[in-house]
Amino acid sequence: MCTNDFTCHPENLATVPARRKLKTGRVILPALLLSLLAGCQKEDFHDTLGTGLSSTPASSSAVVAKSEALLALSSYDNKYYNQYGTYGPSFKANYWFDIAKTKRMDFWTQAEAIETVIDAYNVNPTTEYKNKIQYLYNGMRDAHGLLWSSNEFNDDVIWGSLMCIRAYEIWNDGGMLDMARQNFDLVWARGWDTTLGGGLWWKTDKLSKNTCVNAPAAICAMRLYKATGNTAYRDKAKLIMDWLVSRMYVASTGEVKGAMNQAGQITEGALLYTQGTFIGAANELRPYYTSPDYRTMGLKAMDYARTSLSKSPGGILQDEDAVLDIQGGKSIFARWACIFVKETGTAATYGPWLDLNATQAWSIRNSNGIMWNLWSTRTSDTENLNSWRTNGGVSMMLNLYRFR
Repeated sequence: MCTNDFTCHPENLATVPARRKLKTGRVILPALLLSLLAGCQKEDFHDTLGTGLSSTPASSSAVVAKSEALLALSSYDNKYYNQYGTYGPSFKANYWFDIAKTKRMDFWTQAEAIETVIDAYNVNPTTEYKNKIQYLYNGMRDAHGLLWSSNEFNDDVIWGSLMCIRAYEIWNDGGMLDMARQNFDLVWARGWDTTLGGGLWWKTDKLSKNTCVNAPAAICAMRLYKATGNTAYRDKAKLIMDWLVSRMYVASTGEVKGAMNQAGQITEGALLYTQGTFIGAANELRPYYTSPDYRTMGLKAMDYARTSLSKSPGGILQDEDAVLDIQGGKSIFARWACIFVKETGTAATYGPWLDLNATQAWSIRNSNGIMWNLWSTRTSDTENLNSWRTNGGVSMMLNLYRFR
């Protein structure tokens, strides 16, 4: 039985974000081939290192230890982290795109990998993680400068801004706050208008309005409000979220659609990273507004992910592997879903499902402790795995300790 929606049903590639196909330029063929193998057949293997790996789904009662979550990040860093020089009195670092170290990670996925280190600090605040956040932030400044106006993708700029404000929350560094604020303001100025009733355009060409920019922008705006006390950011977050709810959120099911074209037609269904950031945005606004009921919306969106974005209801999250940009969607979903669970006190409802996913991800790690995004089969020991594709399991394991 085929379990990979994209490779076994190629017609569903139409639901992949238009931005992702245009930006990557082509479907990543090695990933598609691996996805086909992983989705349409399961592989038996021997545990050569005595790590207790299993190709069968993990027990629903199992919970990965926090020490294993930290080991997962160490294993990831061993393959991808690169500290490459000084930056004033500090240092600078980046994550490599792949194990072969052919180049840096792309702009927005680099920001997301840094957010995974921020997650690690949030659940296990050590000097090592705090310093790595600063070094990686310095690496982003070194590679891309302070203002990202040359990047036509508004969502890229927002992902970077969100990373900066989260780093600021740890470091209380004014440069981090300025970088978050100025780049958010850039996107607002060029991306928001009343066409289609509001919302941010995904690109500067203004051809579609997408959840992948609007939902993280709402999160970023709320965190800017909390950092600065400037209520204009909270007001902008509310405008964004109200537009998302009216245009992208399906109240009857909890599904969050992904994109809308200039004619107001929905062109993309739910994906893990967009569903997750909507949950995160609902959680950010929830304490400040009684109407609409953002908590209920977040719960409905969580329920939809558990039933419809998993391979079976309450089971392992679906494989999303068709193009590079969505390969790490589980990483983003895990972050905002686990934060929501912690802050809404819903661990009894969603904890066992998230536990199952974390344990399953760890069970398919390879001999180097790396987990790819196909959680039904053991991770390849020979593939030149890219660092975005292998980030999701680390994020899931770490963010579990938001509420454990």
